[in-house]
Amino acid sequence: MIDKNNLKKYFDSENFFNRELSWLDFNRRVLDEALTQNLPVLDKVKFISIFLTNLDEFYMIRVSGIKEQIRAKVIEPKIDGLTPYKELQLIEREVRNMLTKVNDLWENKIIPELKENNIIICKTTDLTDREKKYLTEYFHKEIYPVLTPLAFDPGRPFPYISNLSLSFAIQVKKPNGEKSFARVKIPDILPRLLRVEKIIPKEERPANGDFFAKFVWIDDLIKSNLHILFPGIEIIQAHRFRITRNTDLEIQEDEADDLLELIEENIKRRRFGSVVRLEVEKTMPQFMINTLTENLEIQLRDVHVIDGTLGLDSIMTLYSLPLHHLKEKPFHPYNLHIFEEDESIFNIIKKDDIFLHHPYDSFSPVIDFIKEASQDPDVLAIKQTLYRVGPNSPIVRYLIDAAERKKQVAVLVELKARFDEENNIYWARELEKAGVHVVYGLVGLKTHAKMTLVVRKESDGVKRYVHLSTGNYNSATAKLYTDIGLFTSNEKICADVSDVFNFLTGYSEQRKYRKLIVAPINMRETFITLIEREIENQKKYGNGRIIFKMNSLVDPVMIAALYEASNMGVKIDLIVRGICCLVPLKQKLSDNIRVKSIVGRFLEHSRIYYFYNNGKEDMYLSSADLMQRNLDRRVEIAFPVENKEIRKILYDSVLDLSVKDNIKSRILLPNGNYVFDHPVFTQPLINVQEWLMEHNVHSIEKKIVRKVYKESTD
Repeated sequence: MIDKNNLKKYFDSENFFNRELSWLDFNRRVLDEALTQNLPVLDKVKFISIFLTNLDEFYMIRVSGIKEQIRAKVIEPKIDGLTPYKELQLIEREVRNMLTKVNDLWENKIIPELKENNIIICKTTDLTDREKKYLTEYFHKEIYPVLTPLAFDPGRPFPYISNLSLSFAIQVKKPNGEKSFARVKIPDILPRLLRVEKIIPKEERPANGDFFAKFVWIDDLIKSNLHILFPGIEIIQAHRFRITRNTDLEIQEDEADDLLELIEENIKRRRFGSVVRLEVEKTMPQFMINTLTENLEIQLRDVHVIDGTLGLDSIMTLYSLPLHHLKEKPFHPYNLHIFEEDESIFNIIKKDDIFLHHPYDSFSPVIDFIKEASQDPDVLAIKQTLYRVGPNSPIVRYLIDAAERKKQVAVLVELKARFDEENNIYWARELEKAGVHVVYGLVGLKTHAKMTLVVRKESDGVKRYVHLSTGNYNSATAKLYTDIGLFTSNEKICADVSDVFNFLTGYSEQRKYRKLIVAPINMRETFITLIEREIENQKKYGNGRIIFKMNSLVDPVMIAALYEASNMGVKIDLIVRGICCLVPLKQKLSDNIRVKSIVGRFLEHSRIYYFYNNGKEDMYLSSADLMQRNLDRRVEIAFPVENKEIRKILYDSVLDLSVKDNIKSRILLPNGNYVFDHPVFTQPLINVQEWLMEHNVHSIEKKIVRKVYKESTD
């Protein structure tokens, strides 16, 4: 039996990587994708934008938290041995190095490569006289009316500056010789990149059979016309700056009478969160930087001097250009044949469990499941959890339709889903208007579990059907994130799902479940017990084996349990896309643990927990990573894959191929560095995502798949 107290022997700072630095390593791997030599140029653009968007959120949430700890004079080191101040120093050093790399990549490689493909990013000074003429007219008609110059002087206070907004800090000289400061915000309601030839009248555009696109930054156009905003005033200089605010405001749920109103109020307060980062152009003089830091109430160490374009994440708009030859080959999800037959989806699920692996499989059956449930006169009730549903959600529309058809519909809408709060509030209100029973979540817990339960009256009595998933009910992200969903009518699983919904919507102290593992009730303890079982099997049979696939591995107790298993000889493979605080391949600690990360075309998002169990394999799919927040502060589920065929296919096509991937995977070394898992000469080249795009892995074609799988991995 693993003794939790005994696991504390592993709680040495040398045995843990820092969480924030590990996340930065993940974002570095995202940036490295943009550096891939044979990657099409618009995909390089995409990865640069993702890298910078990720970094913005990192500062808004994680760095802001560290700075709050420093202000509170927290000096206690974390489990990895770093104090908040030292942690921040290392973060800033790493970030500045990466920003230098990304700006060099954009200026010296991406822009020339775009130009080779007739996509020109130019300055207003490089335009022809005719182009300048039409852009000036465009400025007067479309941009000038939106701009608001804001002066800063004794009679006018320093203006409010919104999060992630791009602005000009301007020094002007009045006719009396007095020098003053002003600010002009670059409107985010206008496209950051203006396509020049779209502004020129069609009849005056040059005839050109080949694709051609020329862009200018809207801020360059505004800068060249600033004199129009300040008539009679001399503009001495103007420089761009951008701020990042703390958006992770604390919510005192236990003091709230109405959680929805509290979240709405916090969304408003988020706009005024403290500034955690100021980005300025390299050309900005020190007195301007001092003016900004003083009025934004930050230190000089919070300033990032950018030798390049600020707000470069906006280049994602280039990815929408209709140039398929400059992107990776298009991919269309597979539609399962069984769902194309003219048969009720409930009859299909009743026959056998069905799994879907997105984005390789279409998300349509999940939407159709809710649609049919909403329209089927025999369906009595629908219950669902919603975390991130996205705008224009077809699933929410069908839930509303079901309520209007007088079915019992209960939905838990998690209002605390970060950055999706406003969208979720909107849908919660729309659902309530239709008569849906809406629950906002439990005090102190986020509901992160992904579950749908349908109750149906049939000839032999009431029958339950469920869909469980590792990812959100979001048709947009289902095309970009790898997630696994399961349809089942297994009575014990369905009964457990009913009990979890009762826990969410009513009062329940249930501690035991038939098949599901539920956080925060028993997930930590159950996983430790399953790890312990592999240790015992290793002692008895010498075949202890664990494979975990997840987004993040942070929890110290779970890491210590894996160290214990490794020291007892259990072979462990961990496929961790993002944060990993475990130190692998370290003598007398983790000799038997191998960690790899896969960053590719799709965002690896599925969580799979596999235990060999002396040949009686157990596999759980889950919404949870092994982090304290998932195990202790969220409602999560892990559900078993009981169908042997599905379990075999998922092992072969996801776990085993991920372990063998030697094109997109990187190995984590004991020193914290990630290196590509380059194949030896005798090994076949394996890219798990490419393989899954090319092969259907469903049970209907299982014999063909096994043959193809064997041939590709032999």
